[in-house]
Amino acid sequence: MPYRVRTVDVFTRRQLAGNQLAVVLDADDLAAGSMQAIAKEMNLAETTFVMTTKHPDCVHRIRIFTPSTELPFAGHPTIGTAWVLLAEGRLAEGERSFSLEEGVGPVGVRVEQRPEGELLWMTHPPVTFGDLIQDRGRVAAALGVGEDDLMPDVPVQIASTGVPFVYVAMRDVGAVDAAVSSAERLTGALGDREAPPFFVFTSTGGDRLYSRMFAPHAFQIHEDPATGAASGPLGAFAVKYGIVPRAALVSIVSEQGTKMGRQSFVHIQLEYSDSAHVPSRIEVGGGVVPVLTAELTLQ
Repeated sequence: MPYRVRTVDVFTRRQLAGNQLAVVLDADDLAAGSMQAIAKEMNLAETTFVMTTKHPDCVHRIRIFTPSTELPFAGHPTIGTAWVLLAEGRLAEGERSFSLEEGVGPVGVRVEQRPEGELLWMTHPPVTFGDLIQDRGRVAAALGVGEDDLMPDVPVQIASTGVPFVYVAMRDVGAVDAAVSSAERLTGALGDREAPPFFVFTSTGGDRLYSRMFAPHAFQIHEDPATGAASGPLGAFAVKYGIVPRAALVSIVSEQGTKMGRQSFVHIQLEYSDSAHVPSRIEVGGGVVPVLTAELTLQ
């Protein structure tokens, strides 16, 4: 049977930039194996499949696949799928705040109208800070840079709001751009333990960050132009280590994808109470633009 498919660019205001996403609608009768095969065929960072949900607090269920694996949660697929649902009239008229069922449970989405257009925000699960990686030299070598290219006094650490990433703060934009994505090197970057994707970034002043994400060893993604799932923990990490000043409400913009020719702007908002060491609320947002409408026919 035919399936309606929309492709969109996420975390951008212009076509052929940002992060690409394919959204397959009315996918209830597709088995997981078929979804994985379709995602491999699409060969984008992620493909989502929209299904009905039995969760009382959610409007739809979505499953998220990279070309090689299923993810329990991801940023640009959540935001891009939410935009498609709005554009396709799959939500109640005027609905601007809702939840999608994902592998981690309900994920809240809200739509903000700005002069430059709609900005879609997703709520992240709580952030957790994991292991500190002690061998900074090994991590630097795996990224093809020197240890002095890393930001001093900021540790290399794993953090997650559903999908773990290794966060590596770099001294400047030149160091971020010099980093190399190598599946062979990154596989052994943490010694014998399995390494999550690597997120390298630096501060460009105030509330601005410049970022890249490598996952050739984890998700067969050489480099990702915009990574919503990584950007929530990124904001919390940047505040935790003083890269971005802490406040009751912190607003950050992370520029990503520029080095690979698909510039993206990921908006991050964090709320802190007076004594909390982690944010009480994390939201990641961005713009979405349509690119393609197609029909998928399976024999």
